Amino acid sequence: MNWAVTTYDSAFGYVSAHGAPLIDLLDPQPGERVIDLGCGTGTFSAEIAERGAQVLGIDGAPEMIARAATEHHGLSFIVGDAHDFTVSESFDAVASNAALHWMTRDPDAVIGQVHAALRPGGRFVAELGGAGNCAELIAAMQTAWRVFGLGEPELPWYFPSPAEYATRLEAGGFTLRLLEHADRPSRMTEGPNGAADWVRAYAASALADVPPELVEPLLGRVNDLAAPALRRESGWVADYVRLRFAAIRKPDSAAPMPGGPLTDPVS
Repeated sequence: MNWAVTTYDSAFGYVSAHGAPLIDLLDPQPGERVIDLGCGTGTFSAEIAERGAQVLGIDGAPEMIARAATEHHGLSFIVGDAHDFTVSESFDAVASNAALHWMTRDPDAVIGQVHAALRPGGRFVAELGGAGNCAELIAAMQTAWRVFGLGEPELPWYFPSPAEYATRLEAGGFTLRLLEHADRPSRMTEGPNGAADWVRAYAASALADVPPELVEPLLGRVNDLAAPALRRESGWVADYVRLRFAAIRKPDSAAPMPGGPLTDPVS
């Protein structure tokens, strides 16, 4: 996913704002070593660091890591793919805020890498889009694509059900401590074009194969279709459904730590 870095923390900053409950669930302690997986521009990493923990932010987008390093001096960030990252020392916790649903290639591989990065008893705490997330937005996209005679849009997300993700975590060597699946409608506070702006920011890959002359009328149709469910007098609302969990790595003395750091941190 190629993020529009300039709008990620402004037009759609509500994504980072929802990290507040997650930080309390993580409860990072002074001196703990914590990975922020899918750290984006480093907002959640900075919140973890404010609790006294040592944070390593990892993200697959170099432009995000560059922005994070510029905005959060003194914290460490590296470019890395969540499916195959490695670290040289074990960590006390891995946290992820609104990022795991972008890691679609192999969710089990992501869980496996988190397991390898944690000490036995280490915590895996995260929030991601769950089953039903953005259902109205996705339906509006799919209908608009059909109206314009386009193929089904390729959606870049993975929104698992609670049962599905719980099974993956248990199979990946974790004991699940908490799992919540809840609606969280969220204001699109600075996206004046509503669903169209949301598609531009979060489903840009689906627009890549659309003929340029069709993009604007296509997005206009997305707005028309989504408006009855998502437009209020006070503005647009995204129909988010969140899956939040806390899990503990089971003891496994036979699991070796991966060798060598991925790359030098950017601080």
